[in-house]
Amino acid sequence: MSDKHLSSQFDDDFRVLLARLNELELLVDGQICQAIDALLGLNSKGAQRVLATEVEVNALEKEIDHEITRIIAKRQPVALDLRLLMAISKTSSNLERIGNETDKMARKVMSLIQSRSPRGLPTHELRLAANLSTELLRRAMKAFSQLNVTEAIAVMKEQELGHVEFDEFVAKLIKSMMENLKATSYCVELISLAKSLELIADHAKHIAEQVIYVVAGADVRHKPIEQIESVVK
Repeated sequence: MSDKHLSSQFDDDFRVLLARLNELELLVDGQICQAIDALLGLNSKGAQRVLATEVEVNALEKEIDHEITRIIAKRQPVALDLRLLMAISKTSSNLERIGNETDKMARKVMSLIQSRSPRGLPTHELRLAANLSTELLRRAMKAFSQLNVTEAIAVMKEQELGHVEFDEFVAKLIKSMMENLKATSYCVELISLAKSLELIADHAKHIAEQVIYVVAGADVRHKPIEQIESVVK
């Protein structure tokens, strides 16, 4: 089954559900990009658009939950169908939490604009971190839609590299604070923004973990990658 798209495996109920999940992914993907663009351009209108989209994200997550409840009541699913529904529910939850992080980012951007924070500090790395987070999210969702275990594991491995980049960015900001104490509050906000991007990458990993759960029936959360790989061999 891992070589076929989920929508080709199930009937209309599942296809509608997967379409809603894809719609939710596109919303939060756009939120990440808008939040970073708003930061780099110090654009309050861009940040406000992120906040407005959060309302749509929350409503769509609720819609997905209601649809899952309806399908369970209608089908009383077992085995693969039940695992898939549970995985969709958890994936939807992770996407909503990504939306929460972009909401936090947008609010911090607006705070930076209002405080007239200094420019010239390292924000380029945040663009790179955002690119990594969105790419991991897109790949995780593609792995989920295809039940592609190989790609899911690759996402998990690359997510670990994101933690290294986060630590390097924080070290650079700490250096900036030491050289210019007036920039301290700004640097602290940038660290918080970077942390949100790190958490978004973490959620992408959690989505990838659901692929293993559906295919192998194994809960691999909080397990080392070597152990996860042994589960699917």
